[in-house]
Amino acid sequence: MTKRQWTRAVQHWLLKPLPETSYDRQLVWIALGLMLTGLVMVTSASFPVAARLTGDPFYFMERHGIFLLLSLATAAVCVQVPLHQWSRYGYHLLGLSVILLLAVLFVGKSVNGASRWIPLGPINFQPAELAKLALFIFMSGYLVRKQAEVRTTFFGGFFKPIVVFLSLALLLLLQPDLGTVVVMVVTLFGLLFIAGAKLTQFIGLMVAGVAALIALIVISPYRMRRITAFLDPWEDPFGSGYQLTQSLMAFGRGDWLGQGLGNSIQKLEYLPEAHTDFVFSVLGEELGFIGVVMVLVLIFSLVLKALLIARRAFDKNELFGAYLAFAIGVWFAFQTLVNVGAAAGMMPTKGLTLPLISYGGSSLIIMAIAVAILLRIDHECRRAQFNQAVTNQDQM
Repeated sequence: MTKRQWTRAVQHWLLKPLPETSYDRQLVWIALGLMLTGLVMVTSASFPVAARLTGDPFYFMERHGIFLLLSLATAAVCVQVPLHQWSRYGYHLLGLSVILLLAVLFVGKSVNGASRWIPLGPINFQPAELAKLALFIFMSGYLVRKQAEVRTTFFGGFFKPIVVFLSLALLLLLQPDLGTVVVMVVTLFGLLFIAGAKLTQFIGLMVAGVAALIALIVISPYRMRRITAFLDPWEDPFGSGYQLTQSLMAFGRGDWLGQGLGNSIQKLEYLPEAHTDFVFSVLGEELGFIGVVMVLVLIFSLVLKALLIARRAFDKNELFGAYLAFAIGVWFAFQTLVNVGAAAGMMPTKGLTLPLISYGGSSLIIMAIAVAILLRIDHECRRAQFNQAVTNQDQM
């Protein structure tokens, strides 16, 4: 057997699990499992409100199904985009996000006192969801280019991304959307920390961030009502604490095994936003503690996959992919923590969706794109490993 024939045999047999078209199938199944769970729970939770608002109990199910198909189609396209293209056009994506955040202030659709959506015919687009992904893509590229400055200087490397974040945060707070700002700042802190920024800079920034958060809560009456309702929802169970008390009752009725799919009482318009921000409460009531644990295991399995992909990318010196995978993992984990914490009364309500589950086209599509980017990062790392193995065999 010649050397070339030996190399081809090694490629076909020993390295068969890592061809150029390989990808993390477990990540795909986890994401699809969460999406299908979301479709089932949105369908169940939205029956009463859909029947009252439209006369069609399947109205929100049909729309969510369309969003799901759009998400899969968009993800299928985005997974074909090489990582260097995401890095190259990070500035453009961030600029588009700023333009859309400005536009929503003038032509945005107001829901419950917040202007966060741009009407686009039959659908409403939420620019804040795109802004999160755009910021993380931009920051990942920035940290690759300015890694040395971030580790050594404050104004040269550490402060510049903070200015970018503050610009987005200002536009988001004008909507107002404090929840998205909190998710952004936590993920940004995580990125800067893993990039090697000085601990003293973090301490100063965290103190300033906490002070700013407290100030935003104190000067805003509706945010202060959310805090007081969170601290003691039973003090005013039919007023400021109504949503949280209804959510807690849903969890209480769920017990260990739940009331059965479709048998929720709280979704009968006792619990506001049952198919969006509080779909987890309906899930807890119908599927019980066991269902809650299974869904959380799925979500945090996806988060663990993202962190493992980030570590593999660091090992392959694919820094942009590593930072971006890490950011996506922190984003999904923290947003899940906030959503579940709000539904269970452990955190104030922030209006954040449960990743890949809650009703909402913008959130579902953007998070599907994030999963597609994870698949692309993993694919390029596997391809690099495959090529390195072939090179090593040629040199034998």
